[in-house]
Amino acid sequence: METNELQEVANDLPFLKSGEDREKLLGVVGALVLRRISLDRGAEIMGMRRDAFLTLLDALGVEYSYLETVDVEAEKTW
Repeated sequence: METNELQEVANDLPFLKSGEDREKLLGVVGALVLRRISLDRGAEIMGMRRDAFLTLLDALGVEYSYLETVDVEAEKTW
């Protein structure tokens, strides 16, 4: 996906104030789906409380699975 396409997708997320936050959310969601980061780490990156981040993911229809122990170790290097 090219940068312009990513920016267009990010612009369709009106609930975040800045384009930078919208683009950051796309990266965090991708990392969650790929099981590269935990839910807590995603919330931290977004600067949100865990429950607020969960609500946001639910509103977006994002499906994810919790990390296993080996995944948590890999997250430390991400």
